[in-house]
Amino acid sequence: MTIITDPQDMQQDAIKSFGQKTVGFVPTMGALHEGHLSLIRKSKQDNDKTIVSIFLNPTQFGENEDLSNYPSVIEEDIKKLEGLEVDTLFLPNKKDIYPETFATFVTVEGITNKLCGLSRPVHFRGVSTICTKLFLLTLPTVSYFGQKDYQQSLVIRRLVKDLNISTQIEVLPIIRDADGLALSSRNVYLSANERVESLKLNQTITQAENLVRHGEKEAHAIKTFIKEDLSKSSLIKIDYISICHPETLEELTVIGNHVLIAVAIYIGSTRLIDNCLLSK
Repeated sequence: MTIITDPQDMQQDAIKSFGQKTVGFVPTMGALHEGHLSLIRKSKQDNDKTIVSIFLNPTQFGENEDLSNYPSVIEEDIKKLEGLEVDTLFLPNKKDIYPETFATFVTVEGITNKLCGLSRPVHFRGVSTICTKLFLLTLPTVSYFGQKDYQQSLVIRRLVKDLNISTQIEVLPIIRDADGLALSSRNVYLSANERVESLKLNQTITQAENLVRHGEKEAHAIKTFIKEDLSKSSLIKIDYISICHPETLEELTVIGNHVLIAVAIYIGSTRLIDNCLLSK
């Protein structure tokens, strides 16, 4: 595995492969888990070359968020990537991605003002900016994201379409632990008791999904069920509950053939998200 730290070196390496090989790209912030690894395996399966980036992006963290505490285990990450025979690891420094003179940001309008964007107002500007830079530096044929961050994947699809960036976006299913908790680098923050209580997130969404599948069409009824069920735990603080259209993220009053059930909660200081995408 080749490790590249300089953005110009990364771009020059990417130019050599552009049009000659299919290149899969998996952007990450490190602390790799099976969710990340599933994306990498898919890239390896589908492409001639796979690039993984590890960059803890400061511009997608707001004030009082967990940037300073975000898990960093780079030595373990490198071993995992070597084990999967990743071709290239792009491991840039903050100063090379955001030099002191940096003054350009990319903003996707509309869909970023809902769900996670309500409580994290700078988050998606940071995501859009770093992904634009990474796409330009790695020149991927296909870029891989996970459904757990559903809104993020929707934002990236819109970004790529609107700016005519020539990479295909592929979104893969949520990977869960055996107990049902969606894998996240932030799960390491949870205490043993908080971990047990966190399972209620997926359990409640699954029950809500079953209500819809059995004929419940009133979005308000589903929201009320989720709120009441999660509120049974004294450790859970609800950030948002959304029953929305999966393309526009507009809240629904009546549930039709396509719906996204998305929920964000806090358990202690740890923020967890999960969702379910339903098509009848």
